[in-house]
Amino acid sequence: MDVAEQLELLADLLELEGEASFRVLAYRRAATRIRETAGSVAELALAGRAKELQGIGKTIEEKIVQVVEDGEMHALTKRKKIIPPEVVSFMRLPGLGPKTAARIWQELGVTTIEELKSAAEEEQLRTLAGLGAKTEERILKALAEKKQEPSDRRLLGDGLGPLLAVVDVLREHPAAVKVSEAGSARRRKETFRDLDIIATARDPGALIDYFTKLKWVIEVVAKGPTKATVLSNEGLRFDLRVVPPESYGNLLQHFTGSKDGVSVSEYSITVVETGEELKFADEEQVYERLGYQFIPAELRENAGELEAARKGELPKLVELADVKGDLHSHTTYSDGRDSLEQMVLAARARGYKYYAVTDHPRGTLAEQDLEIDVLNERLKPFRILKGIEVNIRIDGSLSLPDEVLAKRDWVMASLHAAFDRNPTERVLTAMENPHVDCIGHLTARKINIRPAANIDIERVVAKALETGTFFEINAQPNRLDLRDTQARLAGEAGVKIAVNTDAHQLGALQHMEMGVAQARRAWLTKDQVLNTRTWPQIEKLLK
Repeated sequence: MDVAEQLELLADLLELEGEASFRVLAYRRAATRIRETAGSVAELALAGRAKELQGIGKTIEEKIVQVVEDGEMHALTKRKKIIPPEVVSFMRLPGLGPKTAARIWQELGVTTIEELKSAAEEEQLRTLAGLGAKTEERILKALAEKKQEPSDRRLLGDGLGPLLAVVDVLREHPAAVKVSEAGSARRRKETFRDLDIIATARDPGALIDYFTKLKWVIEVVAKGPTKATVLSNEGLRFDLRVVPPESYGNLLQHFTGSKDGVSVSEYSITVVETGEELKFADEEQVYERLGYQFIPAELRENAGELEAARKGELPKLVELADVKGDLHSHTTYSDGRDSLEQMVLAARARGYKYYAVTDHPRGTLAEQDLEIDVLNERLKPFRILKGIEVNIRIDGSLSLPDEVLAKRDWVMASLHAAFDRNPTERVLTAMENPHVDCIGHLTARKINIRPAANIDIERVVAKALETGTFFEINAQPNRLDLRDTQARLAGEAGVKIAVNTDAHQLGALQHMEMGVAQARRAWLTKDQVLNTRTWPQIEKLLK
C-alpha cells in the first residue's frame, strides 16, 4: 500500500472513530496532493522538504517517513488492530456513512461484508434507531451488484450529474449568493471520492442547514457554521463550504499552485514582505494578481500549466460547442438499445451536422444501409455516415475483409478481447490497413473493472502519424480512453483525435461533455480534435 493509500485508509479509520472532520479532511487532501505531485514525495519527506507541498505539514511529513522506514504509518498500524478491516468497506455502500457503519459494528457486532449481508437479510439492521427496511434493501442490492469489494473512488459519470443538480438546488436558496462545484469533479478527473461544493451566502448557517436537510440526505457526517458533509441515498458524499463573498475566488483557486513571494490560502493571498492579505471575489482576479494567465480548471494538475500561464502560453482549449458530430455509436442493429432512427434524431437534436453509425458487423449490412439512405434523404443536409467497428484479432487482422471495409464511410478498429496478447503489435498492424480510419478506445481499459492493455503509446503514435490514422477519446465514463496524458502526447505529436461517445443508448449521447472535458485535460485545441470539422473537411484527411 503506497503513501497516498495509507493516508486515505487512516482517514477512513479516523472517521469511523468519530474524529474531527478537519483532521480527516487534512489526510484526504494530503493523499490527493501526493498523487498529483510529480516526483517522489517520499524522497522529499526524507529530506525534510515534503512540508513545502501545499496541504502537507510536519505531522503528515513524519507519517510519510514512517512509511519509508517502517512500511506503515504507526497511527494506521495502531488502528488496524482495533477496527476490523472490512468495516471500512461498509462506508462505501449506498446508505452507509461512517457513523452508521460504526454503529453496525459496535452495536450489532457485525465485522465482515458477509455478516452485514446476513444482518440485512435477517432484518437486524432495522433494530438500530434511524435505520429501516429501505436501508436493508439498499445494502442487499448494492452487495448483489458488487462482486468485489467496493472501490473508494467512483466514476465521474456517477457523480457529476448529481453534483451539478445539487449546485442548482443550492443556487435557488434565498440565502445563496454564488455556488459552484469544486475539487476534482470541477477539474473533471475520471474518478472522485467526495463531491465538493463551495458557496457564498447572506446567511451561511441557513444555507448549511438547508443543505443538510435535503430529502436525499441519509446521514449528516459533519456540520458546522461554515461547512458540512452529507451522504446521499446513492452513497455519494458531498462536502459544502461557505466562505465570505470576498474570498470566493480564493477558495475556487485554492487547489492550484503557489508563487514565490506570496502565501496562497483558501481565503486569501498574503504578501510575505508586508503581511497584507488580498481577498478576491472572482477566481480570475486571483490569477491576475499572481501574474498568471487564467488556468482552466481541467488543466490544474501540476503538469506544466503554471509555467505556461506565467508566460501567457496556455492553449485555447476545445469546447463542447466546437464539436460538429459523433463518430462512434451503436444501435439495435448490433448491441445498442435504441433504434438507428432514434439515435440519429437525438444526435441531430444536439446540433450535430453528421453522425457515424458504427455497429459491430452482424450479418448483412444491406438492411441498415437502406435505412440510412432513406433517413439521409429525409434529414438533409444532416449526414448519417455508414460506419463500422471491427475487431482487431490476435494476429492484427480485422474481423471483416477489405472489400467490405472499402465501402464504408468510416471504419473504427478496436481491441475487444485477449488484451494481454501483443496489444501493441496488433494495433500497429491494424493501422497499416488502408481502410482503418480510427483506433477505438486504444488501451481497452475499464476504470475500476479492467486495467489498461500494455500499449506502447509512443510506438502507436508514430505509426498513426505514418499511416494517417486517428485515435479517439472514448467518452464512456468507465473508459475515458485515451486517458488525458496519452491524448496530450498524441495531440502534441500531431495525431488528430476524435472525441466520441461510443453511445449504445440515447442517454449516452450526453457523455460527449465528459469526452470534451477529457480532451481539455489533455490540453487539446479545437484544431487537434478531429470532429470539430465538417464531414467534407474530415474526408480530405482520410487515407
